[in-house]
Amino acid sequence: MTSFPPALRVAIVGAGPAGIYAGNLLATAVLRRAQEPGGLPDADVEIDLFESLPAPYGLIRYGVAPDHPRIKGIVNSLHEMLDASTSSSRRTIRFIGNVEVGRDIALDELRERYHAVILATGAIRDAVLDIPGVDLPGSYGAADFVAWFDGHPDVARTWPLDASSVAVIGNGNVALDVARVLAKHAVDLRTTEVPDNVLEGLESSAVTDVHVFGRRGPADIKFTPIELRELGEVRDVDIVLYDEDFEGVDPAAAPNNQLKVMLRTLNGWRERPAGTASRRLHLHFWHAPVEITGDGKVEGIRFERTRLVTDGTDAAPRLTGTGEFRDYAVQSVYRAVGYYGTRVVDAPFDEVRGVVPNDGGRVDGEAGLYATGWIKRGPVGLIGHTKSDALETITHLVADAEAGLLTDASGSLSPSKGEGDVLDLLDARETAYTTWDGWLALDAHERHLGETHAHARERVKVVPRKEQVAVSRDDAYVR
Repeated sequence: MTSFPPALRVAIVGAGPAGIYAGNLLATAVLRRAQEPGGLPDADVEIDLFESLPAPYGLIRYGVAPDHPRIKGIVNSLHEMLDASTSSSRRTIRFIGNVEVGRDIALDELRERYHAVILATGAIRDAVLDIPGVDLPGSYGAADFVAWFDGHPDVARTWPLDASSVAVIGNGNVALDVARVLAKHAVDLRTTEVPDNVLEGLESSAVTDVHVFGRRGPADIKFTPIELRELGEVRDVDIVLYDEDFEGVDPAAAPNNQLKVMLRTLNGWRERPAGTASRRLHLHFWHAPVEITGDGKVEGIRFERTRLVTDGTDAAPRLTGTGEFRDYAVQSVYRAVGYYGTRVVDAPFDEVRGVVPNDGGRVDGEAGLYATGWIKRGPVGLIGHTKSDALETITHLVADAEAGLLTDASGSLSPSKGEGDVLDLLDARETAYTTWDGWLALDAHERHLGETHAHARERVKVVPRKEQVAVSRDDAYVR
């Protein structure tokens, strides 16, 4: 006999794609249980989606370059999931923004009030690049730069853009986003949702050359075809490639069509005549960073050339240094070597991998605590991976609920668990939380700013946290 509670209460920490997908899948799973023949007609679920920022969508809002219009489709999908669940007669998902777990409310306080808690905090910090000189002024993490040009409320409003020659370390989509924004003329970003302070900074940029360096060769790039193609469409920017990096590279031998397309794109750029653009974007391969050099600030970067070697067995080729070193004169370095998970205070955390230790989404040794997204599996994979990842976690959560592992013998929250609405607790603490209606107000406000802007655009992001909260709460008590 099932022990699935009539009203399953679940808190999700993080309102990016991972958290929203998990909430939507959970709501759908419970509704399906209620409608099944011989199922549980009274089964219901109440999901509270906690977000440390005043607005939802996580890295979709604050981690993707503003000149990616296709991202709007993802935002629209996430919006529909939350809007439908909050406007229905039967409450499912409730957005509670501007609330940081570990600061405004403790994880244990959530666990006292919900049958289950799902951690979906993602990864917003840069992974470490352990080479000499990495802490010199002028050496930046890509995540910090992305947060700046996306108008994250918790970063500085200005960014130093006085370097004429810049190095970007990495061969993934984030590296391309950083390189493209640095190389692109600010005037070509005016129609995007980029904040005004970012436009002002980019308009004064001194950049002329952006160098992107990858440890491996062209056949091992981690870009997506659309990201790479967009790079070649940037106005007044020449793409510069180096023939020595392509020795032995055959697009026809690529293991999949996606890589074949990208290698053909790169070869097409190699065949172009030398350009006369005012800015250049150089793509370098077979370069492993060794040291960032400079006297009190970044003045250059040193790399060791690399190659793949085999040991004569069926083992995969191994990347190794050649002993040849090259120096490049640059005035700033951007490290796009990956992200590191965002831990939740009092939750288990693997410091090495930057994840919550778990088995298929069940947090190790913590009944009723789950994880999904990058904090579960590490900062790899695209949106499609996030959906399947959330499905695995929710499948396990629902199975635990049906097995009676999340409730007492009566199918209710244990007597020791907190009663009452969590909003009452936040109100008592005068926490200036935001809601879904508040986000709709902020969304409308940003769109109005875009419509009335000198350069008409879909929206202009509000950057300061206090201003976001003020618009969302109609000037109610603001921190």
